[in-house]
Amino acid sequence: MTYHLTEKIISVINFEKLAMVREFRNAKIMTPEERRRMSSDSLLKDKVILVVDDEPDVLEAIADELDMCIIHKAQDYNTALQSITMYTYDVVILDIMGVNGFELLKKSVERGFPTLMLTAHALTPEALKKSIKLGAVSFLPKEKMADLENFLEHVVLEEGKPIWVKLFNRFGDYFNQRFGPDWKEKDKFFKEFEKAAMGKGEQG
Repeated sequence: MTYHLTEKIISVINFEKLAMVREFRNAKIMTPEERRRMSSDSLLKDKVILVVDDEPDVLEAIADELDMCIIHKAQDYNTALQSITMYTYDVVILDIMGVNGFELLKKSVERGFPTLMLTAHALTPEALKKSIKLGAVSFLPKEKMADLENFLEHVVLEEGKPIWVKLFNRFGDYFNQRFGPDWKEKDKFFKEFEKAAMGKGEQG
């Protein structure tokens, strides 16, 4: 009984990930001419970006979307750590689950790379808080991957500085739905952090 239940849970998780990837790709369908024009005009053109995720479909979807960039991909912690150690990146994008994302975040921040966390199953206030404390510049739900290029362009515009105010402004309602309307009130860290970020004039 336990075996069959586990099998069903795994199937549901895989289905949800596949649906997110399909939604992401469908949201960004363009003609080849539109893609070429946007690629040539993008602030991300020729930026070197490391993408770390244990799901090959997610890696491919992001690589397709960011085809104006030079993309390095890693599916596991050791490969990602080696890349972070050996190369220089304009931006690093890290999954949390499956690749020990928080440990990689520490290493990436130590190297001075602007790092964005991208997650589905670790989408919790605790994971968001930890990402902030460890030095990530932003935190994007995989359901919102269609906004990835826009967020990365803001990271480039801000020269790698955090863009948390933009995140809270853009996805405030989404986080309220996922975490509950009083999630910030339950942990004063978020209210104090958001106030401090706005006081510093972060990009909104």
